[in-house]
Parts: sequence; C-alpha cells; structure tokens
Amino acid sequence: MNRPDAIAYPPRGLSRDEAARYIGVGATKFDEMVADGRMPRPKRVDGRVIWDRLRLEAAFSDLPEERAANPLDRMLQAG
Repeated sequence: MNRPDAIAYPPRGLSRDEAARYIGVGATKFDEMVADGRMPRPKRVDGRVIWDRLRLEAAFSDLPEERAANPLDRMLQAG
C-alpha cells in the first residue's frame, strides 16, 4: 500500500507552463525572458524540458525592482 508523503515540498523541476506561473508571468512572456537571458535556460531529461526551481528563484531575485518615484524629484519637475 502506498502511503502519502508525510513531507510536503514543491517539485524541483518545472515544466514551461509551471515555471512561467511560478514567477508570475504568462508562457509567452516567460519564453521572451528565457531568450533574453533574464530567466535560465531549461535542462533536458530524455525528452522532457524542465526548469530548475532554484535557478528560477535566483533569476527572479536578480530582476530589477520597480523604482518608486522620489517625491523630491516630482517637486523639482513641477517647479
């Protein structure tokens, strides 16, 4: 009898759609990000193409953050 795994953990390898969803974008945007180097290239295991979740996390951490407008800059532009 198979018992369920007592430890819940996310998979290490993700499909293209899973990888895109994991970082919060659609598959087409994910493909663009892989092509331009913002996201890692996949690994190939036999006929499967899979992305390493840990490498996705590292690449996501390296993405630039949205720059919040500085209130002083807005005041200087208005004057």
